[in-house]
Amino acid sequence: MPSYEQLSALLDPASTVLITVECQQGVVGPDAALPQLARAARESGALANVARLVAAAHASRVQVVHAVAERRPDGRGANRNARLFRAAERLPVQQLAGTDATRPAPPIEVAEQDLVVRRLHGLSPVQGTDVDALLRNLGCRTLVVTGVSANVAIPNTVFDAVNRGYTAVVPSDAIAGVPTDYTPAMIRHTLALVATVVTTDEVLACLRRPAVRPV
Repeated sequence: MPSYEQLSALLDPASTVLITVECQQGVVGPDAALPQLARAARESGALANVARLVAAAHASRVQVVHAVAERRPDGRGANRNARLFRAAERLPVQQLAGTDATRPAPPIEVAEQDLVVRRLHGLSPVQGTDVDALLRNLGCRTLVVTGVSANVAIPNTVFDAVNRGYTAVVPSDAIAGVPTDYTPAMIRHTLALVATVVTTDEVLACLRRPAVRPV
């Protein structure tokens, strides 16, 4: 676990971006397509912690990116090459573009300066989307990864970020997956090998540090 000084250096507001992954109503809201995942995100406190991190990012001028997964009503352009995609087609709640299902879920608040990146295909919010180009244009060096799920999208995001040269920071209590005991196992045995694993409170302590005025 990094020291406060090390984490503060990583979380320089000028070069840090916070990404929320699939924290949308159709995934983690009350009427989500996968109730078990939505329940895990809420009951673990992960969704509330994402909201706390987003609010702190807004206050400290850290850029926030909301990564949303959606599909067209006709399914055009969507993957069908894995069991997960085929199962999603049969779910009672569809992540259709322009519907409430694809809007960020409370208590997360979206500010005017936030960027919302939507994808119609794949498993990752980074691969095959505008995210990498946006991060580079923003001068990002550190990507704070939050959201769901620890099963698929979160590790994809972390791996893609690391492969592109970013330092990934994962607040372990701001991600969720199913079953609930899978998330800490994924963090311990996989994410901790490639990302800086911290807690929400540790990130908040760094983001809320007083600004240093030039002498």
